[in-house]
Amino acid sequence: MQDSTAGAVTGTPHKLSIGEKIGYSLGDAAANFVWRSGFFIPVFYTDTFGIAAAHATILILIVRLSDGITDIMMGSIADRTKTKQGKFRPWILWSTPFLALFLSLIFTTPDLSYTGKVIYAFVIYFCLTLAYTANNVPYGALMGVMTDSVTERASLSSFRFIGAFTGGLLVMTSLPELVEVLGKGSEAVGYQRTMLIFSVLLIVFLFITYKTTKERIEPPTQIQGTFWEEMKDLFCNLPVILIPVFGISLFIIALAMKEWSATVKVGALLLMLASFAYTVHLRKKIITRPIDSLSPTQKDLADLLTNKPWLILLGVGIMFGLFTVVRPSAASYYFKYYLERSDLISLYFLLTLLASLAAAVATGWLSSRFNKRTLMIAAFVLGAIFNGAIYFVPRENVNAMLALATIGEFFAGMMPVLFFSMLGDTVDYSEWKNHRRATGLIYSAGTFINKTGHGFAGAMVLIVLALYGYDATIQSAVTASLPAMVLLMTGIPVIIGILGTIFTLWYPLDDKTMKNIESELIARRVKNNAQ
Repeated sequence: MQDSTAGAVTGTPHKLSIGEKIGYSLGDAAANFVWRSGFFIPVFYTDTFGIAAAHATILILIVRLSDGITDIMMGSIADRTKTKQGKFRPWILWSTPFLALFLSLIFTTPDLSYTGKVIYAFVIYFCLTLAYTANNVPYGALMGVMTDSVTERASLSSFRFIGAFTGGLLVMTSLPELVEVLGKGSEAVGYQRTMLIFSVLLIVFLFITYKTTKERIEPPTQIQGTFWEEMKDLFCNLPVILIPVFGISLFIIALAMKEWSATVKVGALLLMLASFAYTVHLRKKIITRPIDSLSPTQKDLADLLTNKPWLILLGVGIMFGLFTVVRPSAASYYFKYYLERSDLISLYFLLTLLASLAAAVATGWLSSRFNKRTLMIAAFVLGAIFNGAIYFVPRENVNAMLALATIGEFFAGMMPVLFFSMLGDTVDYSEWKNHRRATGLIYSAGTFINKTGHGFAGAMVLIVLALYGYDATIQSAVTASLPAMVLLMTGIPVIIGILGTIFTLWYPLDDKTMKNIESELIARRVKNNAQ
């Protein structure tokens, strides 16, 4: 790639054009056609497609767990891809047609038997998440090789999430209306036609992303063996990351299952603790071995498991995933039962999405003036304060509640922008420390942990409601669980905000440190190019 070392040749960080930043942002706008549409998949399955809620829940859970495995595999595959167009951009191009196809098919209602519908739903949903992974993991990693400037990467992250929130706003505000208008009385037809429109827009946006972006940093990777040997190596070493996640997931499922005995729940807790202990053992086993004796995947994992900023950022990622998902997941219950104002749910989502969009715009400007770590701490603290303040608002004062929720969402909207920018900094730290750059694996593992936080958030909502005896078919049970709905909208975000603040305080990569790392990496690349 002739331009792959544009920044390094001159010894100065590469400055991205506005056109390239906008082009990159359209990729996440397209991704949000899939991501935000996913919020409607459960109600589509149960109310339009005709699948029982229990079967839909199990189906979605299985696919989401498999999504974590494919995320990490895709990151490693992308790291080992080498074409004239780069490592990551080709995957955006190759995966786009499949992503558009399965987005249309998942909201299509074929005339099948009940068993056929369940099988169809599982296969198409799995294929959609697989295509999304093949597209979005390389897309996220692309940020790490477009520029070697920390400041430009923060700005690019801001543009990215402007695109994300714009795409999300388009889906959340237009999808129900389009289904009604285009369906003309048939939700099945309405969903299918609406998704065809989103699929066409997705293809256009992602093609623009592919054409307008460039990979300028050529990561120093060392590939050994064939592709299948690499995949076998990766699969054999994935447990070091996946085992604790499955341990936590099993414990959460045990808590959610009211019919399971206390003995089973305690057993699930012990298995979770055992998974942590075994992960520590595996980590020690990998990082204490001589580097020359490690396989390529083990070298990548060793880099990850000794990357203190990345490990701390995983905790930050889980907390921000919880913070940004718990409240909107609980909002439907809160508005319907506690406020008794179901008519305001759409307004709530509109206001909070606009706040998130404003946050994405502001965070790029703020990141150029303040330390990213300081901004993340402020986002957790102020987000917790404003959401916690909702607890003290009288039930009838809906305007005050919406105002506080909107302000709180502004600070929550800063979190993903800062997180993915900081994730890019941990990639630079890894290269600076280890002279290797596993960009795709670092981003995909970080994305996996963030998705895990999202999954745990949904489970947390159900667990808290269950602890208060929520049952939508019994009015007395609904009344008894009203405090749970308030807790999910106020108290729990405060607790998450406190934990997120603690994790971020431990994060060591401040702006001064990153400037020094940036300078050393540029000098190192200039020296390597001169040899």
